[in-house]
This record gives sequence, structure tokens and C-alpha cells, in this order.
Amino acid sequence: MFGRRTQTASHGSARPVSIAKRTPKGKISIIGTGGGGEPSTIMLIQFITTGGTIDKIYHDAKSDYEVGDPQVIGLLQEAHATFEYELVSLFRKDSLDLTEADRSEIVAAAEDTKAGRIVITHGTDTMVETAERLRGISGKVIVLTGSLAPARFKASDAEFNLGMAVAAVQCLDPGVYIAMNGHVFTAGSVIKNRTENRFERVGP
Repeated sequence: MFGRRTQTASHGSARPVSIAKRTPKGKISIIGTGGGGEPSTIMLIQFITTGGTIDKIYHDAKSDYEVGDPQVIGLLQEAHATFEYELVSLFRKDSLDLTEADRSEIVAAAEDTKAGRIVITHGTDTMVETAERLRGISGKVIVLTGSLAPARFKASDAEFNLGMAVAAVQCLDPGVYIAMNGHVFTAGSVIKNRTENRFERVGP
């Protein structure tokens, strides 16, 4: 586990830096604080990363890729986000490769955190299925998001979607939601239209 560090910005104020600690299972847990103190569970946002396009690294024009490190921390730092958060990286998988056991682990992570506000980054192809599995959790606001183009790409929707998810998780009532394409969908009333490559509301 690494100790807490701060960097001093050019104007002389202390700017918090993420702290990383390795969990018993080898997963990475990162803590960030906008105010420089220990995170408070009252307004704490828990990020859970699972991989997906948002974290993909493409190696050549033939679409050879791997799922890389979580991009959430970099995006938050670039946005100068000052809210308190923790991040746990569960997987680095394409969502089509997620198993039911993986989804059970996502559910367990969401249940176990003391935070009442959770943002999960996830591949878009099976985001709806994972949202359905999370609907059994009560008393927490859970927002899933991702991107249709990797965060490392200049023309990516990752920053927009993550920002929307962060805003939504602070404003919504307890429940499970998907934040994509400029909309916030309630789990159970959304599908991914793979032909149009977008999320759409279904039902009444």
C-alpha cells in the first residue's frame, strides 16, 4: 500500500493524488480525495471498473486490441474533479467475455462498499445484462456507463459519458441506471441497438 501524497499546484494549493493499494485478490483499489482528507462515505462515489471499450488499447489497423488500465482516474484528473471517490478495478475484460461468475463479483462489490453512490464502467455489449443483475441491490444509486470508442481516442464519448454518470449518481434516487448517449435510462427499460450502435428506451 502506498502512502498518501499531495502535489503542490503552481498557485501554491495542495492537489490530492490518487493512492493505490492492492487488495488480497490482487485487484487495484485507488482512493482519491478532492479535499485532501480521508474520504467520507456520505458523499463518496465508488467507481468499479470492469474493462470494456473505454479502457481498450488498439495496436494496429486490424483491430488487434487489449483491455488496458482503467482510464477513469486520468479522466477525473483532467477534469480537475474535486469530489471524494474510491476506485476498485475488478476486471480488464471485453464485456462479451464476462461470465455469470464475473457478474456475481460485480454485484458483491457493489453490495460490499459503504458508499451509497456507485459508478460502474463497463463494456456496452452486455451492460444491460449486468444492470439487470444489480437491480436486487436496494438503498444505493448505481450508474453504469462506458463508451463506444476508447478513452485514449481523441474522438471518444468516454469523457462525456463519465461526466454524465458522475452527475447522475449524485442526483438520482436509489436504483440502477445506465448513462449513455446523453440519456439516463432506468435498468429494465433500456436496450442496446447494435445496428445503430446506441442505447434506446423500451417499454411504456
